[in-house]
Amino acid sequence: MGIAWTLMLIELAVELLNPLFMAKIIDQGIMKENLDVVLLWGGIMVGMSFLSFISGVTNSFFAAHTSQGFGYDVRESLYKKIQSFSFASFNKLPTSSLITRMTNDVRQLQNTIFMSLRIMLRAPLLVIGATIMALIVDVKLALVLVIVIPFLWMFLLWVLKRGWSLFEKVQKRLDRVNEVMKENLSGIRLIKAYTRGDYEEKRFHVANEDLKNKTVGALRFMEIIMPLLMLVMNLSILIVLWVGSIEVNTGGAKVGEVVAIVTYATRISSVFSIFSFIITSFSRARASADRVEEVLNTEVDLRDGDEAEPGNIVTRGGITFDGVSFRYPETRGQVLQDISFQVKAGETVSVLGATGSGKSTLFQLIPRLYDTTEGEIKIDGHSLRSITLENLRKGIGYVPQEAVLFSGSVRENLLWGKEEASEEDIIQAAKDAQIHDTIGDLKDGYDTTLGQKGVNLSGGQKQRLSIARALIRRPKILLLDDSTSALDLKTEAKLLEAIKKYECTTIIITQKISTAMESDTILLLEDGVMIGNGSHETLLNESPLYQRIYQSQFGEVHHV
Repeated sequence: MGIAWTLMLIELAVELLNPLFMAKIIDQGIMKENLDVVLLWGGIMVGMSFLSFISGVTNSFFAAHTSQGFGYDVRESLYKKIQSFSFASFNKLPTSSLITRMTNDVRQLQNTIFMSLRIMLRAPLLVIGATIMALIVDVKLALVLVIVIPFLWMFLLWVLKRGWSLFEKVQKRLDRVNEVMKENLSGIRLIKAYTRGDYEEKRFHVANEDLKNKTVGALRFMEIIMPLLMLVMNLSILIVLWVGSIEVNTGGAKVGEVVAIVTYATRISSVFSIFSFIITSFSRARASADRVEEVLNTEVDLRDGDEAEPGNIVTRGGITFDGVSFRYPETRGQVLQDISFQVKAGETVSVLGATGSGKSTLFQLIPRLYDTTEGEIKIDGHSLRSITLENLRKGIGYVPQEAVLFSGSVRENLLWGKEEASEEDIIQAAKDAQIHDTIGDLKDGYDTTLGQKGVNLSGGQKQRLSIARALIRRPKILLLDDSTSALDLKTEAKLLEAIKKYECTTIIITQKISTAMESDTILLLEDGVMIGNGSHETLLNESPLYQRIYQSQFGEVHHV
């Protein structure tokens, strides 16, 4: 930036000095018919113009280098910050908005940095410098510029403030367009299955039209200012010419001096003519800067506290919930209420309950994707807050309800669970997850490239691949959030039997009584409250809700 600004100042100096040299050529050369003076100052002007040209070209290089580096750094900082977000932060800043901020908003800032180093800073300096040079040449003629320019500056500041507000609204409409596009593309199968294409087109049309109208309104407002500025500046030039002609006739000024001041006024006028563009760019950049700053200044609400001890790790996988309650940020209702239970290391626990009973929320508290509102969770006798997030999550294999796969090969998706895993580890995890044979049938086996989100795999295949990715970590705690729902009973039984070989505590969210029957303990949730905790036989004898679930799935009534 320093080099670019220095080169820009050289350009500016040449532009400000040339009218002065032209005045000398006119007054001392042309008016006195002295060719030597014309050649001398003309040669100096040509030499300085060449210097200005070289400075401008080099300035463009350094301006581009600086702006690209700035954009790179901001994107890196944003991405790093987003990686530290909790789920609560993602609720405040939706994915579509974050994508817009990392792309469109950063590009706006990047372009503004480039233009600032090329013309944006040069423009106001040229106005100031030209006014000062005009005063040096002739104070009386320059007074016209001194009077007019401050009023124009105040007007431009008001326009800048108004423009920032308008373009902030434009960026929000762009967020909405991206949100609709993201929802449409991610749900394209459902849209086609329900023949909702026309409806989605209308929804996109509304968002797109709203963006267009806001953008046109903002640009129209910015474009209005240029004719007004040009009108005032042209009137100023006419006044300078009128007063200058009188001064020349009375001997109060020389022709060269009048030409120099008119040239300075014209330069100022040309600068004001591009202020519409400059203000538009700065207004957009300010709106983008505020949005980028909002992300960078978002408080990370899930981090290692002072009580976290680096030596604490997940060694065996024992879990204790002690009076745990939870509610999502900015909501009133409790999702979990006073949950207490204990799981011994190596046990298998099934969690049952209706939709919305709090099963997935309970899961998300174990790896500290959220913090408890009340109560405490312990692993191997250590409070979660006393274990660093890295150590805690390294000991956990988490398979979410919706299988998430990344673009890349099957092997790369499995190594995503443990980057340093050997080929034997990969194959063993795949076999235990009952997916090895399926992978073998793929075109390139483990090197087969998956489509986005594993689009070329079935639901059951994606679930088993996700489970294999978790098993490859050799976790001490394995969390399966309804991750076997797409598997048939035979495949699920083989998978659960294979998991028993792993020295880990397994917690399964399931809707199948057949799965729960094989567990050491069953937790029964209803509306965020634990209404049952025990073995299959215990709950079958004591819990009316469990009895109804059993009856609905097996078609028989259990008699106590």
